[in-house]
Amino acid sequence: MPDQKLILNIENLTVSYRQSHHWLDAVREVSLSLAAGQSYGLVGESGSGKSTLALAILRALSDNGAVRAGRIELAGRDLLALGPAEMRRVWREQIKLVPQDPLSSLNPSLRVGQQLAEGLPGPAAPQRVLELLDMVHLADPERVAQSFPHQLSGGMQQRVMIAMALSTEPLLLVLDEPTTNLDVTTEAVILDLLAELVRQRDTAVLFVSHNLNVVARFCDRVAVLYAGELVEDAAVSELYARPLHPYTQGLLNSLPQVGQTKYQTRLAPIPGHIPQLDDLPAGCVFAPRCPVAVDRCHTERPPLEAPADDRRVRCFRWPEIAAGEISAAPPADEAELTAVSANGSEVVLNVIDLKKQFTVRRSLKEVVAGQQPQWVRAVDGISVQASRGRTLGIVGESGSGKSTLARCIIGLTERSSGGVSLLEMPLARNLAQRDQSVLRQLQMVFQNPTEALNPYRTVGDTLRRTLTHLAGMSPSESAAAVARLLAAVKLSPAYADRLPTQLSGGEKQRVAIARAFASQPELLLFDEAVSALDVSVQASILNLLNQLQQENQSAYLFISHDLAVVSYLADEIAVVYLGHLMELGRTEDVLHPPYHPYTEALLSAIPLPESNGQRRPRIRLEGDVPSAVDVPGGCRFHTRCPRYRGDICRTQEPPWQETDNGHKIYCHIPLAELAGMQASLFE
Repeated sequence: MPDQKLILNIENLTVSYRQSHHWLDAVREVSLSLAAGQSYGLVGESGSGKSTLALAILRALSDNGAVRAGRIELAGRDLLALGPAEMRRVWREQIKLVPQDPLSSLNPSLRVGQQLAEGLPGPAAPQRVLELLDMVHLADPERVAQSFPHQLSGGMQQRVMIAMALSTEPLLLVLDEPTTNLDVTTEAVILDLLAELVRQRDTAVLFVSHNLNVVARFCDRVAVLYAGELVEDAAVSELYARPLHPYTQGLLNSLPQVGQTKYQTRLAPIPGHIPQLDDLPAGCVFAPRCPVAVDRCHTERPPLEAPADDRRVRCFRWPEIAAGEISAAPPADEAELTAVSANGSEVVLNVIDLKKQFTVRRSLKEVVAGQQPQWVRAVDGISVQASRGRTLGIVGESGSGKSTLARCIIGLTERSSGGVSLLEMPLARNLAQRDQSVLRQLQMVFQNPTEALNPYRTVGDTLRRTLTHLAGMSPSESAAAVARLLAAVKLSPAYADRLPTQLSGGEKQRVAIARAFASQPELLLFDEAVSALDVSVQASILNLLNQLQQENQSAYLFISHDLAVVSYLADEIAVVYLGHLMELGRTEDVLHPPYHPYTEALLSAIPLPESNGQRRPRIRLEGDVPSAVDVPGGCRFHTRCPRYRGDICRTQEPPWQETDNGHKIYCHIPLAELAGMQASLFE
C-alpha cells in the first residue's frame, strides 16, 4: 500500500532474553512495515518468536528481555526512545492489544461498563460505553454494560475486548490469537467485525496466529517466522498460491482440508522440532528439517532476498522452487488405512435419549419468595452410536452440550436420564459406581495435557500407574510396556524419565494419548484434543490417532469446533445445537447438500483462503446461542435460522427426515428443497 500512511516500521530488530549471565536472541534482524488500514499476519510454530516480536512492539517484554538492536517506529516516532510516562500515553491512545483469552484480561470484580468507562474521559463516558458495545454488535448494550465478565459468553467477552481496544481510535491494533478458543461461527463473526471496524477506522493490524486459514481470511499480507528469523513475507494471495520457502510450504501441507479424508491421504507434518535458542544451526536455521536442503544450507546463512517488489524470502533454493524445478512438498502419501464398514462393525458405544439437566442456583430472595428452581437443559435427548474401528465426530458451537455429553458418557458427570451402554453392557451413571473392568475399557483425552498430567510424576510413572491399576500388569511387565507405549506414540524410551515440564505441548499430548491406550480400551473420547496445537504437531497427532485406531480397532468419539479436522478424522458426524441433535450421517453426506441450515452455517464459517479471488458463499448466524434454561419452542434453532419458514418453525417441533443411506436431518424443510437451495461449499 504505497499510497497509505506508514504506521509501524520495524528495522533489523533483534530481541533477546538474558539467561544464566548471557543473552539468547529470540528474534533476529526482523524488518516489517505496516500501513494504515493494512492487516499483517504473523505466523509460525510455537517458539518461532511471534509473541516476542509482538511484546517488543508493545514495549511489554519481561524483565529479562530487551531489544538489543534495531528500531521500532510508530507513525515516525521511535518507541524505543520513549520514557515510561510517554509510553503510557502511547498505550492509552495509539497501540491496543486484543489478547487470546479475554476472560483473564477482564477484571472479574468490575462490571463491563465500568471497565470500558475507565479509559473514557468526561461525563459522556456512560453514553460512549453504550455506543461502543453497540458498535461491536452486542445486543442489549445496557444489559451487557451491567454484567460481570463471567456472565458473558466467550464471543461476547472478545467483543468487549475489541470495543475496549478501539475506544480511543488507536493507530495500531495487535491481535494475539484472538479467535483460538472460539467456535467457527463465533470466530467468523469476530473476524467479520474486526475487518469492518478496521476498514472504517483505517487502523493498522498485526495479527499473531498459528492458524494459517484464519490469517488467510483476514489479512492482506503474511510474515512467516521460524526460530526467530523472518523466512518469508508476501501478500496473502501470493503466499498461499505459491509458497517459496520450504517451511511455509510445510505449514500449509500440514493443514487438513475439508473433504480430504484419512482414507485418501496422510497429513504431512514437518519432521523434527524448532531448535533451542542456545543451539541454533550454523547455516540456515531450517536446514535440519528441510526436505530440499543441500550442503550449503548447513554451513551458510541465506540472505533475505526479494523475488519481486512486494515479496521476500530467505532460502538459497527459492529460484528453483519458483521455477517448479524442485518442490518442498512431500511425495504423495496415500493412506494405508482400511475403512471399516458402518453396517458390518460391532457397536461399541450406544447412547439412547441421554439427558442432563442442571439446577440453576437460586438467590436468597428467590428462595424466600418461593420461586421454583430453573433447569439448564445441557443435553436434551441425544442418541448416537460409535462402532469398532470407526470415529464419530461431534460438532457444534460452544454451549451446545458437546463436552457435557462426553462427561456423561465417561461418568465424570452423572446423566439425568437415558441409557449408555458399552458393548451392550449398561454403564452406571456415576464413575464411582463403575467397576475396574469398565474403567479399563473407556478412556478420555482432554484438551489441555498440562492439566491432565501430574507435574510431579515422570512420564514413566504416569504410564506405569495406568498399566498396573487398570491393565493389571506386574511392575516388571509394566516397565517393558512403557517402552512399547512410548514407541507407539513416536517417543523414545528416554522420555520415561522426563517430567511434564520438560516436554513440549505436542509431546505432552502424545503422553496423554499413550496413557489412554495403556489399558487397551474399546472406546476413547477426545475433547478438543488437538485444538491448541501448532498445525504441524496437530498433523502428527491426527496421523498417530489414525494409526493407533487401525492397530487397536478402538472406537473414537471425537469432539472439536474445527470442522476441517473433524471432516478429516471422522467416519460419521453428529451436529449438536442447544443440547439436541440437528444432523447425523456419514461424513461425506454431511459435507454435501442437503445440509441442516445449522450445519450449512457451520461449514460456511470455516476460514479458508479465497480460490482465484472468489469468496465462498457465506451463511452468517446472527446472535448467540439461546440460554439452555429457556430453550425456544418449536425448532430450537429458529431464532437464528437463515432459512426460517415462519410459524411452523416457531411452534412445531421438526420431524426427522432420512435419506436412503441413513443421513438424518431434523428440519421442516423437505430434503429435496434444501438440496435445491443450497450450494456445495467445498468444490
